[in-house]
Amino acid sequence: MPTATGPKKLQDLAKVDRTKVVQQVTTSNGERIATVTLTPDENMLGKVSKEVTTKLDSVDLPEGASAEIGGAATEQADSFNQLYLALLAAVAIVYVIMVATFKSLIQPLVLLVSIPFAATGAVGLLLISGIPLGLPSLIGMLMLVGIVVTNAIVLIDLINQYRQPSAERAAMSLEDAITHGARQRLRPILMTALATIFALIPMGLGLTGQSGFISQPLAVVVIGGLVTSTLLTLILVPVLYRLVESRKEKRAARRANRKHSSQQQTDSADLALAMNSATAKITAPASESTVQGEKPEKSETDLTDKVESKTSKAPVSNDPVVHPMTGQIPSTRRERRTIEEMINKSPKASED
Repeated sequence: MPTATGPKKLQDLAKVDRTKVVQQVTTSNGERIATVTLTPDENMLGKVSKEVTTKLDSVDLPEGASAEIGGAATEQADSFNQLYLALLAAVAIVYVIMVATFKSLIQPLVLLVSIPFAATGAVGLLLISGIPLGLPSLIGMLMLVGIVVTNAIVLIDLINQYRQPSAERAAMSLEDAITHGARQRLRPILMTALATIFALIPMGLGLTGQSGFISQPLAVVVIGGLVTSTLLTLILVPVLYRLVESRKEKRAARRANRKHSSQQQTDSADLALAMNSATAKITAPASESTVQGEKPEKSETDLTDKVESKTSKAPVSNDPVVHPMTGQIPSTRRERRTIEEMINKSPKASED
């Protein structure tokens, strides 16, 4: 190796040893990092992430060092959070639409009861089949929100129609409306649910080829949710509806009774006031007649004078005058006097 004093050997200038070093150094934000990657089996990402998290919690790292999980596990966690928000938004939108449709705040809550039971059936079938909860399963849950509520809406809407009078029939009572409505909607609800379940069975069995890792969990969730929600919709929803509406009818009856009693009290008070005023009007003329009876009696001469003066007045006829020849009614006083003179002369001529 050339130097200022001439060529020299490397072993005279430095000590050379063979050691193992990192071939590539990776930094992030000025800090040195090391990445360990692994590829889990199909549909095992959640299970592997849970086990890795458990192992990392039990590892004692040196001071200044830390370990985090990234990659597909982090993306899956973020996707789960977004789907949870989507589920809440879907439930809220369905509730608002049903409030506008039924014009009630309580009845839509009765319909939304079927959603938790659908989730129960979906999770139960996932546990039975051994399929882990993943993104396809949550997408199936999101589908169930609309599918499950449809059956309950069809049932409650018919019951409300039976409780309203129509041209063909009178309004039914609460119990009769629930009985007839559940009987009429039993077959359509079962047929639609069974048709959807049988259509998803091939996907649930994994017979769809390469897309089975997505379609199978989704189909299993929908099948399990439909089975439990359909049975509970036909049993639990009518019971909850009857409890809610019977209390509402009792409150309305109590308000009507209070209003009727107050109206009766008002009517009785008005009647008493009217009777008092009528009694006062009856007694007033009697007192006046007694006062008039005390006046001096008039003489017979005065009475005869009044009778003569009354008889001296000519009677005034209000009958209409008609022309005897033309049958017309006079429009002026002059024509009326002329027609009256003609009528008066005609009897005299007949007498002569």
